[in-house]
Amino acid sequence: MFKQNLGAVDRVIRIGLGIVLASIGMLVLKGTASAVVSIVAVIPLVTGLIGFCPLYVPFKLSTVRSK
Repeated sequence: MFKQNLGAVDRVIRIGLGIVLASIGMLVLKGTASAVVSIVAVIPLVTGLIGFCPLYVPFKLSTVRSK
């Protein structure tokens, strides 16, 4: 679908950050802050899992190693 623009290290960092944010949002925070942090956690988690970041496109960035 989209050309991957996230390298392995970038993906691992994003997935880890998404898991940490989701955990904080669900287990530590309460109320509105919990909902906001949990929703924001989805962004790095999804981009890490699919390997594509739409914000990299306009800046022509890529962390994928070239062969």
